[in-house]
Amino acid sequence: MNTGVKITAFAAALAAAFGAAYGVGAGVGPVGAPAKAEHAGHATQAKAPGGGHGGHDQAAAQGPAAGGLQVSDGGYTLSLDTPQVAPGQGELRFSVKDAAGRKVTGYKTEHGKELHFIVASRDLTVFRHLHPVRAQDGTWSTPVDLPAAGAYKAFADFAPSAGDAKNVTLGADLAVPGAYAPAPMPPVAPAAEVDGYQVALGGTLDPGKPGELKLTVSKDGRPVTDLEPYLGAYGHLVALRDGDLAYLHVHPNEGGPGPDVSFTATAPSAGTYRLFLDFQHQGKVRTAAFTVRAGGDQTAPEAAPQPAQPAGEEQGGHSH
Repeated sequence: MNTGVKITAFAAALAAAFGAAYGVGAGVGPVGAPAKAEHAGHATQAKAPGGGHGGHDQAAAQGPAAGGLQVSDGGYTLSLDTPQVAPGQGELRFSVKDAAGRKVTGYKTEHGKELHFIVASRDLTVFRHLHPVRAQDGTWSTPVDLPAAGAYKAFADFAPSAGDAKNVTLGADLAVPGAYAPAPMPPVAPAAEVDGYQVALGGTLDPGKPGELKLTVSKDGRPVTDLEPYLGAYGHLVALRDGDLAYLHVHPNEGGPGPDVSFTATAPSAGTYRLFLDFQHQGKVRTAAFTVRAGGDQTAPEAAPQPAQPAGEEQGGHSH
């Protein structure tokens, strides 16, 4: 399945305005209900890349449009019924509304699901790929475990079934109230470890042009050659850009069940990104997380593999 994603022109002014409006400070402070979610224009945009906590030069943006920066796009709005949840186990409820304010109940199935739902912390240390259930009236719900107070963002990635509607990625602010200090960005490193698995990252994420990212999965020093299909693929990759959490969701190029999983992706700009790879083996989904740079110096410093917890947990429909 060759589903490498290519993204269209990036609106630097929008991203800059969003970053200025939300910016998370470096100090400790209380987090309450999120400010009203950002509403921007309604020009349709393709699936796109990501980022999240430290700010970068948006004027240097070079290419594809970024997804997930808007709560409304293409005539659709992401409406969170639960814009804040307590730390620990909780439930999220939300809906997607059309231009007339009606809850959407018709979706195209993509990779086995009508809608893909991601929650990430603004400091990019927590990542949840959830699988919500839709009620007949169009309300979605899913359990979630967010470990600590802080500022988060929820992303809905879907394609409505109405007319010739294209894929839409929407983003809305989510808060876990309490004292909060953003964690530092994990360092750039060529490998990650999760649940006894080692994942090596090769290739580059390039601004403004497609590039190949190859992830190689091994366990106990042996390549894993029997990865299992997860949502119709041998791996799923989400990238979030540091500074504004612009979002890119890509799927693998054609290939076998491991140990290599290859993706084609285009970064919307130079900057730092977090990559989250979901893969399934022996009936369980794991998530490996990496920090990478698009453009500039991509040399990885000497560093031990970064544990994927708490970022590397999948929830909602998995028994882990």
